[in-house]
Amino acid sequence: MKILITGASNGMGADFARQLDKKENELILVARSKEKLEKLKEELKCKVTIEVMDLSIKENVYNLYSKYKNKIDFLINNAGFGAHGLFYKTDLNNELNMIDLNVITYHILTKLFLQDFVKRDNGRILNVASSAAFEPGPLMATYYATKSYVYNLSMAIYEELRREKSNVKIHILCPGPVDTGFNERANVKFGVKSLKSSDVVKYALKCVNKNKVLIIPGTTMKLGIFGTRFMPRKLLAKTIYNIQNAKTLQ
Repeated sequence: MKILITGASNGMGADFARQLDKKENELILVARSKEKLEKLKEELKCKVTIEVMDLSIKENVYNLYSKYKNKIDFLINNAGFGAHGLFYKTDLNNELNMIDLNVITYHILTKLFLQDFVKRDNGRILNVASSAAFEPGPLMATYYATKSYVYNLSMAIYEELRREKSNVKIHILCPGPVDTGFNERANVKFGVKSLKSSDVVKYALKCVNKNKVLIIPGTTMKLGIFGTRFMPRKLLAKTIYNIQNAKTLQ
């Protein structure tokens, strides 16, 4: 099985590579850091191809698809980052870059590889969203909005595929805080204990094998997300603000 993983240089992306390191698999690992990708490749025993590129640049995304058109069986859209601060104060260019990576890249790769998969009636896509997808996110407004986009887009695609009785599968991973490099780039420290990246990935792949669509690691996070359904949106926004405001800036 040929598997393409974006954001593969560290965190969950690297752990996806490690846990999919089987002789029957071929991995295509995509990230900006050549050094980290090469180091990861040395760890792995299966066939590995590394692609060093910045996927926030749209041209790179199209080039990546063109190179692997009709050659991928499983797409894992994992690349992404966040930023913390009041919306009117956070850097616009950084946020536009975030939207390019967290939304536009996901959209393009999902759409183009999905077209390949539908034609042959086979293939999987795992889009990494977040527990942030289910609520407004004061102090991380743009990040929460991007993950909401990924979640809702993926759920819509699931229903379309289901109604067409397609054998193509789409999955959405929505973890809470995970111990990765995300915190440093977002300039926050979570006030709750983060899950281990390897544990989240192990659970996600187990759910993928069971054809589960929505994947939420951890009982506490499942209950928390369920509870938000019954909260007025203004109260929910106030609650999330207090949670975000309690995060210790690096």
